[in-house]
Order: sequence, then structure tokens, then C-alpha cells
Amino acid sequence: MPAIRLIQITSSGVPAEPVGDLAEVAAEACVSTAGHYRKAGFAPPWIGYLALCGSELVGTCAFPAIPAAGLVEIAYFTFPPFEGQGIATAMATELIALARSVQPDIEIFAQTLPEPNASNSVLKKLRFEFARQVDHPDEGPVWEWRLAPASRSASSARS
Repeated sequence: MPAIRLIQITSSGVPAEPVGDLAEVAAEACVSTAGHYRKAGFAPPWIGYLALCGSELVGTCAFPAIPAAGLVEIAYFTFPPFEGQGIATAMATELIALARSVQPDIEIFAQTLPEPNASNSVLKKLRFEFARQVDHPDEGPVWEWRLAPASRSASSARS
């Protein structure tokens, strides 16, 4: 898995630190993230991030909303030239670590298209389990995947 670093996307939709010229896809992600903040709020660390691998921007990832009832969602998108290189797995891993550093017993979920795909593979690799199919208000039917809190996973492993 490649080493990546997450760069916060600020409330104004720009990277929190210099990242060089933004490729069109990264610039669009920043603008979209700022628009999302206007609707959902800006509450670090539950925000959007650009993923940097070396000196290259390779993707974007986020917590689409603040945690509620001990549950938080993660989302990630690998920029097309970097697909198939473990970037999505690295971004999801970083988001999980960040969430658990703030709330160790948080349950994490992600949603994917309702079909076998690369994102399903990422989640399975990270020990997410298929939970159910849900109707997303914008996307229609999606599959929901859950990663149990670390404390529950550890106790299950001992059983």
C-alpha cells in the first residue's frame, strides 16, 4: 500500500497547505467539498481531504458528515491515472485511523454501487462486512458496508 498524506480541504475549498498546481479533477473536488460544507457544516476532523503520494495528488476522501450515534461514514475517490495502485485502500485506512484516534469505539460505514467492484474489494480487504442495501436519496440503491468498532472486533476475534 503506498504511503499517502491527507491534506485538509478548508472551509473555503482550498488545500490547507501548498500542494502545487491543482489538476482539474482535484480543483473540482475542492469546489464540490466547499459546497458540501455550506450544507453539512465544517467540523474538523470530519471533513474532506486531498491525498498526496510523494508530490502528486492522487485522490480525495472524506467523512461526508459528523458522527451520529457512534457511527461515521467514509468516502474516497482515486483520480483516474492512479487507479489500481492501492490508493483507495490507503485513503480508507487513513480515514479509519483518524476516526479511531478521535473516537476509538466508533463504527465506520461506507456505501458503494450495488454490484461487485473495486470499492467493494477495498472494503473487504479492510475487514468491512456487507450490512444491507439501502436507498440513498441521491444515488438510489447502494450497498452499505460496516466496520465494527475496534473493541467489538477485538472481542469477536477472541471468541
